[in-house]
Order: sequence, then structure tokens, then C-alpha cells
Amino acid sequence: MIPQRSQLARLSPFIDDNGVLRVGGRLKHVIFSQDERHPLIVPPASWLTQLLVDSCHRRTLHEGVQLTLGLLRLRFWVPRGRAVVKQLLHRCATCARWRAATPQPPMGNLPPRRVIPARPFLHAGVDYAGPILIRTSKGRGHRAHKGFIAVFVCLCSKAVHLEVVSDYTTDAFLAAFRRFISRRGLCERVYSDCGTNFIGADRILRELFSASLSDGRHIAHAAATQGIKWQFNPPAAPHFGRLWEAAVKSSKHHLRRVIGETTLTFEEMSTFLAQIEACLNSRPLHALSDDPDISALTPGHLLIGAPLLTVPEPSLIKDANTTLSRWQHLQRMRDHFGRGGLESTYTD
Repeated sequence: MIPQRSQLARLSPFIDDNGVLRVGGRLKHVIFSQDERHPLIVPPASWLTQLLVDSCHRRTLHEGVQLTLGLLRLRFWVPRGRAVVKQLLHRCATCARWRAATPQPPMGNLPPRRVIPARPFLHAGVDYAGPILIRTSKGRGHRAHKGFIAVFVCLCSKAVHLEVVSDYTTDAFLAAFRRFISRRGLCERVYSDCGTNFIGADRILRELFSASLSDGRHIAHAAATQGIKWQFNPPAAPHFGRLWEAAVKSSKHHLRRVIGETTLTFEEMSTFLAQIEACLNSRPLHALSDDPDISALTPGHLLIGAPLLTVPEPSLIKDANTTLSRWQHLQRMRDHFGRGGLESTYTD
């Protein structure tokens, strides 16, 4: 007689003609086998249970807990079966060998140019995205040619600058680079891939940034004449440029979802890339909290002092002092300072 407080009592167990304890129930007339209607009850901590689980696990070709337990319950019922099967499968040497993760070495310290404060784009990385199709004219019957997107990333602020490059020649890249430094200021050091990781679809880019080719030496020489140091990453080491590789991925995210397969002119592509640039530079630099913060710190704050996608602030010069908050009072002081500078400029 099984006590009522026993865990087996809820299974309505009974002893069959062979003296084996089976699960009871109301499935006597179901067209199943005897073992399926009334599976045998086996103790969870017995050696027999371990052999049964191991046999089912091998018959399922080392499948997981769900399939192994399902095959086991076709004939046997193990109390707390899922926990027992999970524990025994965890000891399987074959599964443990394939389940083992490759040990990852600890990441090194960030380079000084990533953590030491500096003006935006003083240290920058560059990479190419593309190719993209650029149409020569509007309307029907237009012809399209391959172009590229030069992605410049500030190593300190993670700000992004995008430039359209008409082709993959050295002169086209140098023209885009001159537009970049004319608007963002001269760089002290520029990093780029040396090219061996551009095998496959980006074979043309490998030729452009290869330090061993004449084009690569030409780019480095042109940068050196302006006091810019050009540094190429080691071959076959794309992880050295993960910062600008991530910027390329983010740029393609907007590019594919907005224009898709549409071909744009050079001017239209330049305008669209400027909008993508504003979106990328408006991303928060830190994780947002649930607190009602005024605004998150973005690369745009480091570029222009405000988010790039914000609404222009109204002038507070004519407002009364009593109605101004502390932040508005500081804004009013800024407006007075700017107005005084303009008056001195035009009166002198």
C-alpha cells in the first residue's frame, strides 16, 4: 500500500501480473501498447535509470533532453524525469566535447587614442562601404556607374563622417579625404586596413588600401605632406578596425532600408548620406536609463554642442528674468555673449 503523501500516489500506481509497478490512469481502452498506456515506474536514482537514459540518448543520436525524455516515456516513467535526464545528459562525454566553448583570451586595454579626450576627428579611422550605383543624370535612359562611400570615424567620440567617392582611384579618395579634413579639421593620425582582409567582393578596395601598392604609398605620402600620420592595420586582422567596421555596418543598415535598389545621383546620394550621418551622430553614447533625462549625450553634442536632429532653440534675450529657469538663464547668457560678439564685429 502506497502512502497518500508519497509522490507516487498521484500516479494511481498498480502492480501488474508480473509484479511490476506501473502508472495507472484511465487509458485502459486506448489503442496503445501496454507499456504506452501504463509505463513502468523506475526510481530516479537507480543504476537501471541511468542505463535506460543512456540507451535512449544514444538511440536519438545524442539529441537533447526533450527527445530523449520523449523516447524514454514510451515505456518507462521516471519521477522528476526531466531533471533526471538533464542531469545525466550533462555527464555525456561526447556531448560535453562538442558543447565545450573555445576559451576566449581577455581583451586588451583600449589604446590611448580611444580614451584620452581630444577634439573630434583628431584621430580617425577610415574604411570603404560599397560598391553602390550612382546614376549620371535624372530621368529615363540614365547610365549608372559604381561608386563607394568613405566612412570616417572619430576614435574618441565615435562620431561618423560620410563622403561619396565616385570611383576607386587614388585621386577620388584623396578628393574625399580633402573634403573631410576641410570640414572636420586636420587629423593627427589616420588608421585604415592594409587590404588583405578585403578578399572577395571587396577586391578593388584591397588594391586601394594596400600599403604595398603604389596607390597606398601615394595616399600615405599625400597625408604626410600635410602633417598627417597614416597607419595601416596588420594584414588579416580585421578586428583592429572594428570601430569603423561597425560604422560601415550601421551606414548600410539605413542605406538598404531607405533606398533599397534605387539609384541616386551624386548630389542625391551626398544629401542622403548627410542625413544618415546625422542619425548615426545622434545615437546615445551610453545606455539610457528609465529616469526622465533631458537628453542623452551623443556625438552630436561634441560636434556642435547639441543633438544634430534637435529643433533649433528660440532666443531668450527678450524674456523676463523671473520666468527663466536656471538652464534658460544660462542659454540667455549665451545669447547675450553671442550678440555682443556680433555687435563688436560690425561696429569696429
